[in-house]
Amino acid sequence: MDTYIHQLQDWPNFQWQSDELAGKLAGVRHHQGRLLGRSEGFGIGLRDQAVLSTLTEEVVKSSEIEGEKLNPEQVRSSLARRLGIDIGALTPADRNVEGIVQMILDATQNYDKPITKERLFGWHAALFPTGYSGLLKITVGQWRPAEAGPMQVVSGPHGKERVHYEAPAAERIEAEIAAFLIWANRTGDIDPILKAAEAHLWFVTIHPFDDGNGRIARAIADWALARSENSPRRYYSMSAQIRRERADYYEILEQTQKATLDVTGWMMWFLACLDRAIAGAEASLAVVFEKDRFWKMHAQLALNARQRLILNKMLDGEFEGKLTSTKWAKLTKCSHDTASRDIRDLIELGILSKDAGGGRSTSYLLKRPAV
Repeated sequence: MDTYIHQLQDWPNFQWQSDELAGKLAGVRHHQGRLLGRSEGFGIGLRDQAVLSTLTEEVVKSSEIEGEKLNPEQVRSSLARRLGIDIGALTPADRNVEGIVQMILDATQNYDKPITKERLFGWHAALFPTGYSGLLKITVGQWRPAEAGPMQVVSGPHGKERVHYEAPAAERIEAEIAAFLIWANRTGDIDPILKAAEAHLWFVTIHPFDDGNGRIARAIADWALARSENSPRRYYSMSAQIRRERADYYEILEQTQKATLDVTGWMMWFLACLDRAIAGAEASLAVVFEKDRFWKMHAQLALNARQRLILNKMLDGEFEGKLTSTKWAKLTKCSHDTASRDIRDLIELGILSKDAGGGRSTSYLLKRPAV
């Protein structure tokens, strides 16, 4: 039978080899500072769009890690409304979308406020507004009850779940969380980025709720990372990077749970994942800059709503495959003749060009502004 770290005598006295982490931590700090410095040059509109894009990805991908797919437009609209960002027409959002948006915004916008038991209960209730996880009735806004039995942490589809470890008994949760919260809210003891890594591991090990523990653990890490930057603005998504590396994420969690309280391996993985998240943000911001430059260049053109819709999809990288008049007509809900006329106008304006590659039907490319 496996022995888990929460069963060890010195739990929860985590340790790590500082000399092994020093180089990676310095690199993360450098890249984090460079990203934040670059973002300071944004105008308000551009900064809002970058934050909105990042938070949308954070909400969507944190749910995807747990196998739940949210509608990105609902997420984006909910965030824009709560942040006061004008994106035009808003898409009504489901209750479960509104709930996770509320949690992520509370974690990142109110990073200067302490994490409390009541705050965690509020996050959990927001995640499960109906009291159900899928078709399963769960205890909401309270710790998991003892009568539910042992809490096994699993991943994988129903019927093919893989058990990674078993969490502490329900009777221990109150004391475990109390110790965690005292430590989490203390400042000045360790580097805030290392604190984010340790907080994620510590909370997910306790696994105090019936469901939603992973999403809340990642929200706590976001809260700690916002503290490390002393800013509510998010320009990178840790959850999006974890989603890309989900198999490795569960693998390192399982290895850590079955090892010793020397968690150097976990800390190193977290730092490396965070560094890759920041690198990904650099690429995303390049898209935001390009989109801003494009619309400034063409600000005087009288484009119709259909043309703006398709151009924004192309600039955002949301357009799948090649642009054809048939796809244009379908996406904008117009006739084929209208689509052809819209495209022809953009070619004459020098915004689109015909794809020289040819094929069964003519396709079109966006002419990017020169840097």
